Amino acid sequence: MTQSAVSVRAVTQHFTVEGQSTVALDAIDLEIPPGQFVALVGPSGCGKSTLLSLVAGLRLPTGGTLLCNGEPIVGPVPQRIGMIFQEANLLPWLTALENVAFPLKLRGVPKRERLEAARAMLELTGLGNFADRLPHQLSGGMKQRVSIGRGLVQDPGVLLLDEPFAALDEQTRMVLGDEVLRIWARTGKTVMFVTHNLSEAVYLADRIIVFSARPGRIVDDVPVDLPRPRTFSMMSSERFGALKDRIWAHIRDADH
Repeated sequence: MTQSAVSVRAVTQHFTVEGQSTVALDAIDLEIPPGQFVALVGPSGCGKSTLLSLVAGLRLPTGGTLLCNGEPIVGPVPQRIGMIFQEANLLPWLTALENVAFPLKLRGVPKRERLEAARAMLELTGLGNFADRLPHQLSGGMKQRVSIGRGLVQDPGVLLLDEPFAALDEQTRMVLGDEVLRIWARTGKTVMFVTHNLSEAVYLADRIIVFSARPGRIVDDVPVDLPRPRTFSMMSSERFGALKDRIWAHIRDADH
């Protein structure tokens, strides 16, 4: 049996604010095999992004165990697990190439080696001709591509994306969605992708994990049985609509 790329076992997360305890996640169990593209959806505040931060090692769970390829996750290890946030958060004084290379600089990778790796990531994300541009010279979509390249440059086996297209217009997010699928198909990475956009989730993912309202629990695990490569025409298909309806029914019920 193939070892899971990510294992989440009986994970709970409590937060205490001004003496009040809140349960963000309640007994989450999730196994993600290598190379799978998994979308996480659910009502606002249900703990999707909290789970991503736990898998990234940015915080420790109140209870339970998280593993990456069988090894406990006890802190950030960007060489194994990369994370891309909603905001690109580029350093404004560095070029696109230097921003992508920055994580390698922090690790002490020699300059020539890190710039070669960063240039390869810019080519992969379609920005090979924009290596010398500063962030203010890039569109929102281009900045997010730089952010994706920065997340990929250390070649992690697991890539976490926390609503990476939320601030973009619909056309740009569809284009970038296709870019992410192209990169995923080429690299074979395991992807966990948080989104509020149900069409985006169905279009991108192999599998969709649906969360309840807080405290976050998994209420459905939906296999997306659409063929690959995905095409925009699939969005108007009966099957695409049925998958969205199944997910929406959970979210609608959670809000009532």
